[in-house]
Amino acid sequence: MTEFVLQVNGASMRVEAPAEESLLSVLRYRLNLTGTKYGCGEGECGACTVLLNGKAYRSCRVSVAAAANAGITTIEGLERHGVLTPVQQAFVDEGAMQCGYCTSGMIVEATALLEENPQPTEEQIVARMNGNVCRCGTYPRIVAAVRRAAEGGRA
Repeated sequence: MTEFVLQVNGASMRVEAPAEESLLSVLRYRLNLTGTKYGCGEGECGACTVLLNGKAYRSCRVSVAAAANAGITTIEGLERHGVLTPVQQAFVDEGAMQCGYCTSGMIVEATALLEENPQPTEEQIVARMNGNVCRCGTYPRIVAAVRRAAEGGRA
């Protein structure tokens, strides 16, 4: 076991874990941040997406050692003082969730997309969000939510 100091959602957190343990496992089971979901464990579904230094990564494929020097943002770290981000609010407004399992990964991925490209085309939204799996099939509402967030919340 190695002690790591992680910068998670703006706070320094100490954790002891094997260096090769996945960031997903550390977040969920050692730091109790359960918004990041385990889906496939292979980086294919996107349920575990977090931001590392503002870029979207599948936390199941990143070791805690590799994340130790990065600013880590989980779904829990997006809202500020009880106020949802425009992306989070757009997901609510568009009803872009059904069971909700994929929602945190979708929101984190969409947040990264809009940071990189504040005015994406629908094709760019679809291409970027395509790597995140929604088992309920709410893709049209997810795309509408990302488009709404890009438009500043306007329908």
